[in-house]
Amino acid sequence: MYKPLSLFVGLRYTAAKRGNHFISFISLVSMLGLMLGVAALIVVLSVMNGFDRELKQRILGMVPHATVGNYGEPLSDWQALEADIAKSEGVEGVAPFIQAQGMLTHAGRVQGVFVNGISPEEEPKVSIIGDHLKRGSLKDLEQGEYRIILGDLLARYIGAQVGDKVTLVLPEASVSVAGITPRMKRFTVSGIFSVGAELDANLAYINMDDAARLKRMEPGSVDGLRLRYSDLFQAPQLVRKLAQPRMLSASDWTRTHGNLFQAIQLEKRMIGLLLFLIVFVAAFNIVSTLVMVVTDKRADIAILRTMGATPATILRIFIVQGVVIGFVGTLLGVLLGITLALTVTDLVEWIEHVFGIQFLSADVYFISYLPSELQWSDVSLITTSALAISFMATIYPAWRASRTQPAEALRYE
Repeated sequence: MYKPLSLFVGLRYTAAKRGNHFISFISLVSMLGLMLGVAALIVVLSVMNGFDRELKQRILGMVPHATVGNYGEPLSDWQALEADIAKSEGVEGVAPFIQAQGMLTHAGRVQGVFVNGISPEEEPKVSIIGDHLKRGSLKDLEQGEYRIILGDLLARYIGAQVGDKVTLVLPEASVSVAGITPRMKRFTVSGIFSVGAELDANLAYINMDDAARLKRMEPGSVDGLRLRYSDLFQAPQLVRKLAQPRMLSASDWTRTHGNLFQAIQLEKRMIGLLLFLIVFVAAFNIVSTLVMVVTDKRADIAILRTMGATPATILRIFIVQGVVIGFVGTLLGVLLGITLALTVTDLVEWIEHVFGIQFLSADVYFISYLPSELQWSDVSLITTSALAISFMATIYPAWRASRTQPAEALRYE
C-alpha cells in the first residue's frame, strides 16, 4: 500500500488523463488563470515600485527635500545659518538658492521657465543635477558671465543649443526713458541636463550672484536655504523642528510633490486589490473544477470508502488535487511575473523603437520611460496569498467528497 494514500491518489487524479475532457479543460483554465493573475500582480506592482523609486531618486533628487527662509524676505547672513543648520538632525546637505519665474525666448519661441540661482560649488550637496548633465558643467556657471543651464525638453522647445544666446524675461517692470518695460537679460547656454522627467521642460539654472543682480537683491543675499535629509519622509517633521526656534519659514517636498507620491501609493494599493480579483476568479475555477471531479469520481470515492478509506482520507485526496493545481499555477505565474518584471523596461523600449510610438511622454508624465523595480517582499506576499486562496478553494469540494455515502454512490452502478 502506498503511503500516504491521500497524497498518492490525489497526485494520480491530478496527473491522470480523464475521460471527461471538459473537466481537464476547466482544470487547465484554472491553472492558467492563476498563473496570469499572479504574473500580472508581480509585473504591475513592480512597475508601481519603479514609479515610486523614480519619484524619490529623480524628482525629489532635483527638488529640495525642504527649504527654510525669512518669510519672503531675503536672507543676508546666510553663511552662519547654513553652518548652524548643517549640524541639525538628519541634515545631509545645505545650499543657498535664489528663485525666479519668467519666460525664456530664443529664435522667436517663448517658453515659461522656473529659474534656480545656485552656488555651483554647493549645489551638489542637495541636488543630483551634476549627475544628469548631458553637456556642460556646473562649474561653467561663473559669476558675472551670465550663463544658463537648460533642461533638455526646454532647450528643444525654444530651439537652443550650447553656445546660443537666450533672453530671460522676468515679470517685473523696469522704468526707463522708454517707459515701463519688463526686466530682461541675455544669457549664454552653457549646458543641458536631462533627468527624464517633467523638470526637463521647465527648469533652468544660473549663477546665484547673477540671479541676485537680476532680481536687484542686496549683494550676499539669498531667498533661502535648500536642505537635503537622509530620510525624506522625516523631512516635514524635522524641518519644522529646525525652523521654529530660529524664527524661519519652512516648506518641504510634500507641498510640491506630495500629492503625486500619495497618488502613486494609492494607485499601487487599488491596482493590487483589483488584480487580486483575478486570483480569486482563478480560485473559483478551482472550486468548480473539484466539484465536477467529485461528481465524476463518486464511484471511485465509494469504492475507496468500502476498502477502508476514512472521510478524512477522502478529504485530503481532493485537497491535494486542488493544492497541486494552485501550486503549479502560482509557480508558473511567479516565474513569468519575475521574468517580465525584470525585462519590461527593455521590452517597452523595444516596442517603442520598432513601432515608432511613445507610451510615456515627459510632457504628460513625470518620467519618459516605464520603470520597474522587483521587490521580493511583494513576490513573497503574492505567492503566499495565491497559495492560501488556492488552499481555501479546495476545502468545500473536498468536504463534499468526504460526505459521499458508498451505498448511494454505487446504487446505480
